[in-house]
Amino acid sequence: MKVVKDFYDYEILDMANGQKLERWNEILLSRPDPQIIWTQKMRPTLWDSVDAKYYRSSTGGGEWHIYNKDMPTSWQVKWRDLTFNLKLMGFKHTGLFPEQAYNWDILRKKIKNAGREVKVLNLFAYTGGASVAALKEGASVVHVDSSRGMVEWAKENVRSSHLEDRPIRYIVDDVVKFVEREIRRGNKYDIIIMDPPSFGRGSNKEIWNIETDLFLLVKLCCEILSKDPIMFLINSYTTGLSMNVLADILKLTVKAKFGGEISCDEVGLAMKDSELILPCGIFARWEKEKNE
Repeated sequence: MKVVKDFYDYEILDMANGQKLERWNEILLSRPDPQIIWTQKMRPTLWDSVDAKYYRSSTGGGEWHIYNKDMPTSWQVKWRDLTFNLKLMGFKHTGLFPEQAYNWDILRKKIKNAGREVKVLNLFAYTGGASVAALKEGASVVHVDSSRGMVEWAKENVRSSHLEDRPIRYIVDDVVKFVEREIRRGNKYDIIIMDPPSFGRGSNKEIWNIETDLFLLVKLCCEILSKDPIMFLINSYTTGLSMNVLADILKLTVKAKFGGEISCDEVGLAMKDSELILPCGIFARWEKEKNE
């Protein structure tokens, strides 16, 4: 497992009873996680200091309960030289997944070591953590997400990291339809990264199902990789999908066409002053050349 331990504005302070107690800069949140199945709290008194807690509903969904009347509606965290904006969202999210810092590191190294101009395509790009990381290293980025609100949030993150003058295109569109159009246009990319949801809807209500649609999308993406591609990365939070399945998809598509190497693993977050690690997802990565 690849464990992120250097995201200093974020910490898991405790985990118990299906909840994680987190510090996001100065804000303390309690959020549910189904993998926390034990009941023992290591820092029980800290839980009384939360600014907000997300409660799941027995009928599905849930809601935030705010305990600090002075809690801001939005705030910022930093990771190295990047700045991200956070807000309390429906379905327990804050707009950032700190475990992805591991993949941001890999992405930045690839761009830095390329020795040439690099074009990056970020699909299901959400609030743009990877887009900001790629821009910081001098790549040009195309950022695609079907949610206009998420794309606007990504623009905020780019501005907060003072990268608004860098070459980035924001696209609100269904990912599959966008890639099909890029094939017709003849556009090419050196790095493609994607973070597909289990299920979703495109900008025109197109249905996405990772189990039936992911292989086709990756196969289509092979048509828009450059002649000398650098990396192809797939992230997933789908609990029923194995990282080896993601690796096999890349073997059947990208590696079959370009050679190279494939690696896959879990990503996780360390709990403060503890041996406990919270698994946070999986990835599979194709690389023309390894440089870890």
